[in-house]
Amino acid sequence: MSSLTSDPNQTDINTIIRPPYFFISGFIAIPYMKYYYCFLCFVYIISLVGNTFVMTGIYVDRSLHSPKYIAVFNLAFTDVCESTALVPKLLDMFLFSRQLISYDQCLTSLFFVFLFITMQSFNLTILSYDRLVAICCPLRYHMMVTHRSMLQLTGAAWTFAVLMMLISVCLITRLSFCRSLVINSYFCDHGPLFRLAAPCSDVVPNVAMSQINTCIVLYLPMIFIVSSYICITHALFTITLPQDRLRAIKTCTSHLILVAIFFLPVIFTYVLHPIIPTNARIINLSLTSVLPPMLNPIIYVLKTEEFKVSIKKLLRRGAQRAVTQVKPT
Repeated sequence: MSSLTSDPNQTDINTIIRPPYFFISGFIAIPYMKYYYCFLCFVYIISLVGNTFVMTGIYVDRSLHSPKYIAVFNLAFTDVCESTALVPKLLDMFLFSRQLISYDQCLTSLFFVFLFITMQSFNLTILSYDRLVAICCPLRYHMMVTHRSMLQLTGAAWTFAVLMMLISVCLITRLSFCRSLVINSYFCDHGPLFRLAAPCSDVVPNVAMSQINTCIVLYLPMIFIVSSYICITHALFTITLPQDRLRAIKTCTSHLILVAIFFLPVIFTYVLHPIIPTNARIINLSLTSVLPPMLNPIIYVLKTEEFKVSIKKLLRRGAQRAVTQVKPT
């Protein structure tokens, strides 16, 4: 399928050639890949169960109805959506050899996958802001971080992310694909897709949008998060009581782990993109897409004291109801 092409004779300066389908190449010449796809399926199931559990816990327990948990709930929601937008289609394509995808489905997949990845980045940035205010301005925390302000931040993030992805997709619709139709990725990836049109169309706007998206989704949030933790570190040294300092550090640990597992592999891949083999790039990015949604709820359950207390309460309440139902009338 590497020779799959559009008809070059259709090219015309005023004609936009939109092929009926693309071919997703996926991994090239790697044996036993079905085991890897089964692993991705397993990760997807854990991600769904874990994030649904987190969202249910936040919804049911009123003690978690704080501004911070608006961002945590939103992160769990985007994790579920991102995994669902990516993994089922990936498994269908490669486990059942259905690697042809229509033009419209390709653009739809691109829009939703990148929308939810963008929101994961924005949610981690919002949580960083929450930790920054909580530790550096504790007396003003309840004035600065309110339900209203968190809803406004989250709403603005969704609006901006949707706008970014709409512009990216609209810029692709102006391209003509008159040569190869093989996308060298595991889904309708933005970069590999628009580069297919380079022989026939001006892709400079797409390249510029790709670079802007990378800066907004990866580099700027990472700069803000690093800067906020520099301020947090400085504030920690001003805390005199060791137990208070330890408590403050514990509130940041889970967030730092989430930031590391989301940002570092992606930035590493983008920085070293020219020298990383295609298979290594695809494996790294596919793992980066599915592992954070699986690990996020596990980390929050294990590392956040409020959540552990909430789980104990929910389990105790469930046990009491079970005992009550078993008792004879």
